[in-house]
Amino acid sequence: MRLGTMEILLILVLALVIFGGGKIAGVGKALGQSIREFKNEVKGDEKDQPAEKSEEKKGE
Repeated sequence: MRLGTMEILLILVLALVIFGGGKIAGVGKALGQSIREFKNEVKGDEKDQPAEKSEEKKGE
């Protein structure tokens, strides 16, 4: 079962009517910040791993 264009538009219009534009904008902003922070954390973990491996080799 796939959602078509009309179904997506109907869902968006209903969300706008129920919640209002201000709350939807706030949710979008919060979602964007969360995604940005998640990406930064994932990139930070990748940078930390090679440093840990080089420290282990120094101890050998």
